[in-house]
Amino acid sequence: MGRSQSLPRGGDPRFGPDADDSGSPILHVDMDAFFAAVEVRRRPELRGRPVVVGGVGPRGVVSSASYEARRYGVRSAMPTSQARARCPHAVYLPPDFTAYTPASRAVMQIFRDVTPLVEPLSLDEAFLDVTGARRLFGSPAAIARLIRRRVADEQGLTCSVGVAPSKFVAKLGSTRAKPDGLLVVPPGQVLDFLHPLPVDALWGVGERAAESLRRLGLATVGDLADAPLGMLRRAVGAASAAHLHELAWGRDPRRVSPEHVDKSIGAEVTFDADVADPVEIRRALLALSAKVGVRLRGSGQVGRTVTLKVRLADFRTVNRSRTLGVPTDTAREMFDTVWALYTALDPGERIRLVGVRVEGLAPAQGAPRQLTLGAPERGWREAEAAADAAAARFGRSVIGPASLLGDRDPRRNENPPHP
Repeated sequence: MGRSQSLPRGGDPRFGPDADDSGSPILHVDMDAFFAAVEVRRRPELRGRPVVVGGVGPRGVVSSASYEARRYGVRSAMPTSQARARCPHAVYLPPDFTAYTPASRAVMQIFRDVTPLVEPLSLDEAFLDVTGARRLFGSPAAIARLIRRRVADEQGLTCSVGVAPSKFVAKLGSTRAKPDGLLVVPPGQVLDFLHPLPVDALWGVGERAAESLRRLGLATVGDLADAPLGMLRRAVGAASAAHLHELAWGRDPRRVSPEHVDKSIGAEVTFDADVADPVEIRRALLALSAKVGVRLRGSGQVGRTVTLKVRLADFRTVNRSRTLGVPTDTAREMFDTVWALYTALDPGERIRLVGVRVEGLAPAQGAPRQLTLGAPERGWREAEAAADAAAARFGRSVIGPASLLGDRDPRRNENPPHP
């Protein structure tokens, strides 16, 4: 096939920050090592040190790694045990979404100050369509520079931006620009940018699909673009073949959709060792419910369907859901629901993982509230909101359900914990 697999160099003037951006109105902004960067921002003594955020137990997984840690081969989604083997001197921290969520909201507001056409993909990345913002803020690359400057000045964080004619190419551009960079892909240079890339740069090509394509001699995006559709269908199936063929030729008609919202909010924990003790499982579900409640209230949303996830020691996974009469954002109600689901499930086996998820999200403002005869004027929601405010000022560790405070071994609790 004969094409180079090397990525376009950052210094290539065809794809540099000063390339022609007149036909490239789509931006993909991706925060650099976001969770780790937020931790360093609030703990300046960590600056310059390798920092890894993720599950800290033997079964944990890396969520974010600073670039100092990445020099040792530490990557997101890597088992924490493997990360520790590669970089034992790194600082390992559990995720703290009470810090990441406000930082994300502040960054997203900077994006929305530029254009209403913002499509968040997660806490740390979003697509922007800046077509209508040019008259006020200048060219797409100028807007990207403005965003990067404001994020750095106002939030003390860095981001990388891809500027391109389509969402797919813009996302590849931001990846190539990392860390703390800007890359523009002009419409006339899209294929020159895409075709040298390895085939697994395409959305939808995982490890198995990439291996199947390589066995056919399709190592680069250009190789795939030139391959007959019949060959691709045999390798990845008819639907995927058509999708990948379009992407390989730079065709991605999707628009930026600002109405995109999270369909659910959840949290889960993998135990360091398989657990059978219902007291420990109850404590875990209470802690997860509290975490989900904080994230719901922080995003200004409520949810109507509460889902329990249980993964058994043999890796079988069971999900149980219950739809409430009115939507909620309170940990107390979520916990009561998932504990009732768990009790009814009665798995009778050792548990590897439990999770809590809330679906059917809607804005909290204007949502109906459950009215109970004789209930106090202020209840659990107000108490949890007050706890959020205290945690934002003093740290999440200083406040929470009494049964979760301290270092007591849950196996020694005689009574199940209560919120």
